[in-house]
Amino acid sequence: MLKGKKILLGITGSIAAYKAASLIRLFVKEGAEVKVLMTPLAKEFITPLTLATLSRNPVLCDFFETKTGDWHSHVDLGVWADVFIIAPATANTLAKMAAGLADNLLLTTYLSARCPVFAAPAMDLDMFRHPATQENIALLRKHGVHFIEPATGELASGLEGKGRMEEPEKIFLAVSAFLNDSRQEERKKKLNNKTVLITAGPTYEPIDPVRFIGNFSSGKMGYALAEAFAGAGARVILVSGPVSLSPEHPSIEIIRVTTAREMLEKCLAVFPRCDIAILAAAVADYTPANPSKNKLKREHDTLSLELKANPDIAAELGKRKKAGQILAGFALETGNGHENALQKLRKKNFDFIVLNSLEDQGAGFGTDTNKITILDNNHPPEEFSLKDKKAVALDILNKTLSLL
Repeated sequence: MLKGKKILLGITGSIAAYKAASLIRLFVKEGAEVKVLMTPLAKEFITPLTLATLSRNPVLCDFFETKTGDWHSHVDLGVWADVFIIAPATANTLAKMAAGLADNLLLTTYLSARCPVFAAPAMDLDMFRHPATQENIALLRKHGVHFIEPATGELASGLEGKGRMEEPEKIFLAVSAFLNDSRQEERKKKLNNKTVLITAGPTYEPIDPVRFIGNFSSGKMGYALAEAFAGAGARVILVSGPVSLSPEHPSIEIIRVTTAREMLEKCLAVFPRCDIAILAAAVADYTPANPSKNKLKREHDTLSLELKANPDIAAELGKRKKAGQILAGFALETGNGHENALQKLRKKNFDFIVLNSLEDQGAGFGTDTNKITILDNNHPPEEFSLKDKKAVALDILNKTLSLL
């Protein structure tokens, strides 16, 4: 899959450095040539001998060999590589990259690299969410660095939170997908100066000041779509229900809402200036007819709520769709999926609809993966295998591009 590809792997001083061994094996197994750069502190966590054995190349750490005087050219390394991956990337290294410092071979190579650069952060949760770190990451994104978000879980400190370097398998898949993607330039040409509206997450419909009707949507699919379109060169307006996610790309403008009516108002305001709209939000169909201004007390064994229909955002945008605009939506079904999705496709005036089913394991709310079928009025259904939602977002992006 990666035969002939040249991978430059940078390793910094983190306990997560041990994962680099597995990452090297994955790339080498798929036919890539791997060269490794280490910061001096990284050698305290994993030995150069281990990495040299796995990569089948000498490991470089210093600017030159003290015994022979041989110089390790950071310029040559930056020109040689098809991609430069820094994994793990510590807060210290990210800060130096953002500031343009060059006090070790890894950093000078980063500043010289002509190839795409990926960074997989690894640090404690408080370091990761510190404003200085987040500002450095935002700046590096503007400089073109691709970030592989850290995972949430148990950290070396014993705390729980976001900061674990992503697992080697996921880093490998992300970089491999990038290297094998021959359509990047085509996407950027087609999406240049295009504005895309994406909705994401659930809506919460208040029962009283502290309770609501909602659903289990995490927003992951909508946010993956926003990142995919922004990464391909579009300007993205993300109208998001209440989720714990935050957009990473600087070309994403986020508008946060709570209720379906708020989401409708924001979508109606921006839709006229959008070229594309993809409605991935799980909007509540009903809302309490008479929400209480005060917290309801438990006074009886039963409680009845009168519900009224929420506005239909998809239908309202479908009515307003102009020639040249592309409008797409999602259908989450538990039965008769194709029939229900096609009915929704026509009723809402969609150009295509993305069907997923709660009957498919690994698909639906709260998961990192999804299994979709794309339907339109002019082609046979296009079915896709279970994939990470970021990969699913690229499939939906490609479908959208085919209609431009």
